[in-house]
Amino acid sequence: MRIVAALGGNALLQRGEHPDATVQEAHIHQAATTLAELALAGHELVVTHGNGPQIGLLALESAADPALAAPYPLDVLGAQTQGMIGTLLVRELRNRLPDRDVVALVTHTQVDPADPAFQHPTKFIGQTYTRARAEQLTRDRGWTTAPDGDDWRRVVASPLPRSILEAATVRSLVAAGTVVVCAGGGGIPVTRNPNTGLLHGCEAVVDKDRTAALLAGQLDADALLILTDVAHVFTHYGTRRARALLSATPAELRALARELPEGSMRPKAEAAAAFVEDTGGIAGIGPLDDALGILLGTTGTLVRPDRQTSRDGAVPDQAPMEVRS
Repeated sequence: MRIVAALGGNALLQRGEHPDATVQEAHIHQAATTLAELALAGHELVVTHGNGPQIGLLALESAADPALAAPYPLDVLGAQTQGMIGTLLVRELRNRLPDRDVVALVTHTQVDPADPAFQHPTKFIGQTYTRARAEQLTRDRGWTTAPDGDDWRRVVASPLPRSILEAATVRSLVAAGTVVVCAGGGGIPVTRNPNTGLLHGCEAVVDKDRTAALLAGQLDADALLILTDVAHVFTHYGTRRARALLSATPAELRALARELPEGSMRPKAEAAAAFVEDTGGIAGIGPLDDALGILLGTTGTLVRPDRQTSRDGAVPDQAPMEVRS
């Protein structure tokens, strides 16, 4: 089975932790264990990851650097995070998979320059602030900030991914048995000039889960696993009626996504639904420490195709949406 596994931000840095290299190395050490289990079970594996805390930190440092006439743009900072996080993941995966080739590939994600997301920033990056500090940064640096739970964070544009430019290269590497780490932070956002065909970077951070779903489709993957810090998607999220969702069709998950937080679980649910709708494969959302369990259906929320979208045309065993009380 060909699997794209998308690591959530908790795989690298949890809320409130200092963004030190040693802290992130410890988290990646743990994440590599569950990823290696997929490869050792005989599956082809592609790993994507987030970069919100890391790109936010680099952007803050760049803006404060007196040696720079202007801060580095977000596309360049995104490339830096791909290299930094990619090398940490490759090192840990190689330690657990000594007989497999493992490579990190810097990849670009094409977006539409007319995407309305450029006018309505929603993607959280960087560390948390008090409201007063966030307002000060808005005045001093021209940032857009927004509440994230009880805290405030910087938000930037997050246009929809249209194509991963290096998908064919990733496909060739996977077919040769290589474990590939790519599309980090949603990929480096670029636009293409319709007249010249030339590529240009842009000020944005593409959602990593939507990029992972698109990449999985371009690779003809059988499964998309979105690994995060919760065991399941929950119905009636944030209320006393919250219940764990064990399985759902894409339509059921999309209906539920409207009540999920826009900055965290909603794009995960929408990405999982989109992958299953587009490919007829399966998608899972669940705990980072048990990726194999999500695939086997023993944990997490498993999204299966309905009768019309089954990849092989067969009628699958499809139960109604299953909720655990």
